[in-house]
Amino acid sequence: MILPALRCAVWRGYRRGLQQSQRTPLRQWMLQRGQNTVVAESGPSQTSTVTVPNAATNRVVGRWLVGCSGLVLGAVVLGGVTRLTESGLSMVDWHLVKEMKPPRSQAEWEAEFSKYQQFPEFKIMNHDMTLTEFKFIFYMEWGHRMWGRLVGLAYILPTMYFWKKGYFNRSMKARVLGLCGFVFFQGLLGWYMVKSGLEEKPESYDIPRVSQYRLASHLGSALLLYCASLWTGLTLMLPANKLPDSKRVLQLRRFAKGTGALVLLTALSGAFVAGLDAGLVYNSFPKMGEYWIPDDLLAFSPTVKNFFENPTTVQFDHRVLAIGSLAAITGLYFFSRRMHLPRRAKIAISCLTAMAYTQVALGICTLLLYVPTPLAATHQSGSVALLTFAIWVLAELRKVAK
Repeated sequence: MILPALRCAVWRGYRRGLQQSQRTPLRQWMLQRGQNTVVAESGPSQTSTVTVPNAATNRVVGRWLVGCSGLVLGAVVLGGVTRLTESGLSMVDWHLVKEMKPPRSQAEWEAEFSKYQQFPEFKIMNHDMTLTEFKFIFYMEWGHRMWGRLVGLAYILPTMYFWKKGYFNRSMKARVLGLCGFVFFQGLLGWYMVKSGLEEKPESYDIPRVSQYRLASHLGSALLLYCASLWTGLTLMLPANKLPDSKRVLQLRRFAKGTGALVLLTALSGAFVAGLDAGLVYNSFPKMGEYWIPDDLLAFSPTVKNFFENPTTVQFDHRVLAIGSLAAITGLYFFSRRMHLPRRAKIAISCLTAMAYTQVALGICTLLLYVPTPLAATHQSGSVALLTFAIWVLAELRKVAK
């Protein structure tokens, strides 16, 4: 019994000594270096697998959407100029691809002019128009339509590329699909608007024009597309400010949202002013003629019809909304001055305030000078610029997702 136990103890000691002798400092250094080499070699391969979407891809997508919103802005401005030059009814049909090539030969121009002569605008307003004059209004409308197609390509083609690269998460996929669908809807709505100005109206002796309802819908959908693209792009590009969850910050956010909605509503009311040529009925300020409230404010029956079809009421509403927007933006400015806000947020609110006063001055000048085309186009562009600063303010004041 003693001999086997002694033999086992000797064998264990021999093995322990052998292991310790094998773990020399040199061998231990080699083993440790080999482990570090494996970690060093395997580490970069593991960290080099970049997941998308990430902060870098979000910035790329954000820049793309901000660029798309700039193209939409261009379409709105060009559409306004087309409206002011009375060019919107020069193209009397709609083809997605065929109309991309304008007339070139004399015969093609005469055929296009002959089609235009069959519709009310030529018969009532432009019966003495020459072919040269027709070419100008045709190219204005053609340019607006081609710009719209450019906007569509700017949305759809990058969407396909970014989708394939995996730059969109589930939420962003739904957003970009909605934006692309809205672009297509906007094109159809534009033609639906034009058709209203091409219809024969034997019972009416008024100047042929598109429906103010369809014009407001067309402009409103363009502004919604612009706001959605700009908001999404800015929130992807700009890091969110870390604002305290205080009562005053919450009030400021609500104030800013209400002000932005009022700015959008004022811009939409401007579409009714343009659709009814309401800027030509009372060219005085601050009074409308000799009255603060004109006599024919509610001349139509039923009463609600005045707000959408009576030029006097439409201009009065636009004035009230514009002054209300200016007052709200001024109040937002002074309210924000009493708070400690990040620098970018202060700059955004200051730009919004400066643009508001500029826009009101442009509107008054446009009215007093009987709506000259360059000034009226600048005033319409100013409304989108004001909306841009309102979106920027909201992006700076947005709440950080936890």
